[in-house]
Amino acid sequence: MNNPRWVHRVAAVLLLALFLPGCKGKQAPPPPPAPEVATVTIEPQRVVLTTELPGRTSAYLVAEIRPQASGLLQKRLFREGADVKAGDVLYEIDPNSYRAAYANAEAVVALAKANHANALAAVAGAKAGHATALAARDAAKAALVAAKAAQSRAEANTVPLRLRAKRFGELVADKAVSQQDCDDASAALKQAEAGIESAVAMVRSAEANIVGAEAAIQVAEAKIQSAEAAVLSAKAAIGSAEAGLETARINLGYTRITSPISGRIGRSAITTGALVTAHQPAALASIQQLDPIYVDVPQSTAELLRLQRRLADGRLSHNGTQNAVKLILEDGAAYPLEGTLEFRDVSVDPTTGSFILRMVFPNPDKTLLPGMFVRAVVVEGINDQAILVPQQAVSRNPKGDPLAMIVDANGVAQARMLTLDRAIGDKWLISAGLAPGDHVIVEGLQRVRPGAPVKESPFAAGGKANASTEKASPPATQAN
Repeated sequence: MNNPRWVHRVAAVLLLALFLPGCKGKQAPPPPPAPEVATVTIEPQRVVLTTELPGRTSAYLVAEIRPQASGLLQKRLFREGADVKAGDVLYEIDPNSYRAAYANAEAVVALAKANHANALAAVAGAKAGHATALAARDAAKAALVAAKAAQSRAEANTVPLRLRAKRFGELVADKAVSQQDCDDASAALKQAEAGIESAVAMVRSAEANIVGAEAAIQVAEAKIQSAEAAVLSAKAAIGSAEAGLETARINLGYTRITSPISGRIGRSAITTGALVTAHQPAALASIQQLDPIYVDVPQSTAELLRLQRRLADGRLSHNGTQNAVKLILEDGAAYPLEGTLEFRDVSVDPTTGSFILRMVFPNPDKTLLPGMFVRAVVVEGINDQAILVPQQAVSRNPKGDPLAMIVDANGVAQARMLTLDRAIGDKWLISAGLAPGDHVIVEGLQRVRPGAPVKESPFAAGGKANASTEKASPPATQAN
């Protein structure tokens, strides 16, 4: 009787006896009501798809200023950090030695031109001597003709005189003619023979004159050739002297170092009074053109291939927007001016599997500086049949796969596995798993099980979401 276990058993039996009559009179409770859920109806929307790519800015043009002449730096004519224009004088080098070289080159040109004039005068004199020699030869030839004619006449006159003198010599012995007539005939013959000898001498003299004239002609021709060669040499000397003068002029111009481009110049690496050398490796200053400005960003080849497939199968279209680019600055602010995509690099970096996109942005206020980190918003294309659902309507199974609950035509909740593309604001862009007209559960997911009936009501914020289908949704950005 003192066992406490026995006492507990008796008390339990008594309590059971008291409650059994009351339990026999109660009925089973009614089934719970269907849970209420809020849904949105899927409607296709027009969405501009973009990608955010990190990159850096670089100057549109860069010019490093180096001297092209050696000497002492006399002046610096710019303010560091200021904007300069192409052709502005930046530095001046001592020009005295270059001016002297230029004056010497001018003197050399003048001397060469004087030598050329002398050579031309020598050619004219040689040609005049040649003409004189030709005239002398012609006169000698004419004298030769006249001498030969006189010789011929003298020989012709001598023949009858010789015959006459011979007859008179024979007749004088017979006393047929007087001695005086014989002596006259002999004198006439001797005079005729003397005329022949004179004509022969004249012929020889004329022939000698011709030979001399021919020699004078050859000498004159040689002088002409020599003078013409001197003219050519003088012309070459003028060309060489003028080239030297131009070189001296260029070198003198190099003493004024000018800006090759328009842009903003940085700090000067050298001061007045320093000695500089032509084509030295160290730059005196650098000029960068900042308006417009480049933005270079890398893009993966996998992303490019995915985009090309979407364009090929019609899921995306360009509609003239593929070259439009926007920019986000380092502090998260949007750059107010829109840029354009200049080109895609033709080679891929094997270490990163990416290639470079180069964009050009206007930069009138010089807000963008070379080397700044920015994010470029590149337009991929336009999806005219985009399916968007609120992010709160998408959950994940134990494997981490995204899914959504929908309400079918019978009012029963069903699970749908999804393929997500990217987040657009507070919504997900769905690639696969949903179709237009589906009713997606947004609120009440905790009370819903697949296959259970539900009571559907419109999502309170769905009206605002559905109203956005009448106009284009804002650009969808995918961060890379």
